[in-house]
Amino acid sequence: MQAFSRFNSLGIWEGVGKRLDWYRRVSVNSMPARYLIAHYTDSGLSGYDEAGDIDSSLDAYKRATLSFLDLKEAIQDGQSIDTLEKPEYSLLDLAKDITHRMLRSCIFCRWRCNVDRAEGKKLGTCMLTDESRVSSFFHHTGEELVFRGTHGSGTIFFTSCNMRCLFCQNADISRDRFNGIPYSGEDVARMIYLLKNEGCHNVNYVGGEPSIHLHTIVDSIWHLANTGFDLEPSADKMQSILRVKNDYFPYTEDRRYSDYRGLFNIPVLFNTNMFLSDEAMTILRPLVDIWLPDFKFGPSGCAVRLSRTPWYYETVTSNLETVNGWGDDIMIRHLIMPNHVECCTKPVLKWISDKMPDVPVNIMAQYRPVAFADPSSPRFDRRASDITRRPYERELSESWEYAENLGLNFRSATFDED
Repeated sequence: MQAFSRFNSLGIWEGVGKRLDWYRRVSVNSMPARYLIAHYTDSGLSGYDEAGDIDSSLDAYKRATLSFLDLKEAIQDGQSIDTLEKPEYSLLDLAKDITHRMLRSCIFCRWRCNVDRAEGKKLGTCMLTDESRVSSFFHHTGEELVFRGTHGSGTIFFTSCNMRCLFCQNADISRDRFNGIPYSGEDVARMIYLLKNEGCHNVNYVGGEPSIHLHTIVDSIWHLANTGFDLEPSADKMQSILRVKNDYFPYTEDRRYSDYRGLFNIPVLFNTNMFLSDEAMTILRPLVDIWLPDFKFGPSGCAVRLSRTPWYYETVTSNLETVNGWGDDIMIRHLIMPNHVECCTKPVLKWISDKMPDVPVNIMAQYRPVAFADPSSPRFDRRASDITRRPYERELSESWEYAENLGLNFRSATFDED
């Protein structure tokens, strides 16, 4: 398709290197998304043991993930997905069952609240039950060029978060758990079906924070693989999901955007604060085609003061090292904040340089004092007194010069050099 040719010909691909090559190939349907490979990977089990131990289930999941990686490599080497048969109980089936089991003693993120969200009598840090609300979905044309491309990033905004950033630019949805409309995983899959057939280059799970909606996200991915093109919404379902579609003009639908050898295909982009549990990371490994994590704070106490988030630095760096060790496609975002170049920006960039120097980094200049960091707001929190302005030009220049001296791969992502 002409749209694929334009996307493939963007000059930015040379700048971001090979770390995003898998994502690019899935976007233009020259490779199947990971969830399709997981759909054809045998879990090694005949079904899920509800009475079994969650750790044993995760051990089985890790073993099956090794089989997934072998199958992915075979497909990259030329094996056709047409030769595969769906096993009786696939790795994707197991992912769906484990996440719902985890929901009953929630350990989706690092807080490990262990509350029964299915019962809903006690709430954890994210303040959620098993209900997932979507505030909006649309063609996001403000993401990095590799994600927005020519037709936008297919963004799904979930509500609520497991962090409490005083400066959150999405505070209306991250702080209000009743914002948005409740949708099932199948409903979310229909949103994705519509976005991809309208030309979006990916499904961009974001929020708030997507990891706290892991059960709904995995459900939606399961439906993409198992229901596929039958997800086309009925009139009633279309009316329901269009309540939160936030595009300004209509897009033409074309099934060729999503068709990989007769299978519905779209790369999964996980847009996260990276404050995930080890178990969530394990579940997501065979499902996520590209990671887009924030790396906000250095190792000082800024995360606790500005986000009420202990264990931040050690959790995020551990998860980043895990993804890097897997060799997965990844781009890191870091937001330059006023008065935080020395305590946050420089330590973050130095860590990336030391641990994963080839990874593309977007060193962002978009900070503005909003929500609890806005001194003109009645919600203003004095703990945010040092971030009540935009960064000075010298702070931005110093940060980018520091990244340049470290040899980081940041220019293409930061300045959309094409």
